[in-house]
Amino acid sequence: MDNIRNVVIMGSGCAGHTAALYSARANLKPLVLEGHEPGGQLSLTTLVENFPGFPEGIQGPELIENMRKQAARFGAEYQHGHVVSADLSKRPFTLHFGKETIQTRTLIVASGASARWLGLPNEQALIGHGVSSCATCDGFFFSGKEIAVIGGGDSAMEEALFLTRFATKVTLIHRRDQFRASKIMLDRARHNGKIHFLTDTVVDDVLDASKKEVTALKLRNVKTGKVWELTASAMFLGIGHVPNAKMFAGQLDTDQDGYLKTTNYVFTRVPGVYACGDVQDRRYRQAITAAGTGCMAALEVEKLLEEEGR
Repeated sequence: MDNIRNVVIMGSGCAGHTAALYSARANLKPLVLEGHEPGGQLSLTTLVENFPGFPEGIQGPELIENMRKQAARFGAEYQHGHVVSADLSKRPFTLHFGKETIQTRTLIVASGASARWLGLPNEQALIGHGVSSCATCDGFFFSGKEIAVIGGGDSAMEEALFLTRFATKVTLIHRRDQFRASKIMLDRARHNGKIHFLTDTVVDDVLDASKKEVTALKLRNVKTGKVWELTASAMFLGIGHVPNAKMFAGQLDTDQDGYLKTTNYVFTRVPGVYACGDVQDRRYRQAITAAGTGCMAALEVEKLLEEEGR
């Protein structure tokens, strides 16, 4: 029984590191499986100005590394890789991790959600340099600029409306002439004088990777084939996120988009399994809220194991 872990934490973003810190300080010796995107979405961010305690801001990767070091200082163990499948039908739970099998009394799922990208030639090179999937994170940096938002659903409308606080002009680009957004969100966007619509249009590429900044988007009309460039200082993706929870299909409850359903903030329907951060939060998706739920999950694990005499 000695090889059974008290707690395994899936994910190494803000939620995972915070859960690791709290459970390590409770002497639970947590094992953190770093996931297929170590560090989560903050590792793709440059300057973070809205995380409390850093009045001058801090680089996203540096913030994540500081959290990791803090948790490791108290005994959290880190292992690279991600869970392929899991058996949550009985405790201890069994996790298939690469070629290894791990058993754990409790599980904290902090595997996050991955932004949907367009797959453009220069897109990845410009993430953090004008390409972003988070308006609330990066909108401020483009005050007084002309920017573009890609998408046709509520997410895109919300991003565009938020960005009008900073940008002089927001061009909302959608590949169809009909929108998936709710009527109320679409009406709000259409009544905002700063938002301009480009329909039947796709982005073929984003420029200019050689300058390490967004200068323009290469656009194409899907009906006429016309190709042109739109001057812009940033491109925000409003095409949604994909929660990293497929390995729990049929075992944990999800909503229609695959986000884990929780009660009392972090409880899943399986006793001993908790979910925190972006894998269960489709509303806020902020570093500070992820950290908060990571703390909650760890405290619940500590309470459960204490009640069981562990």
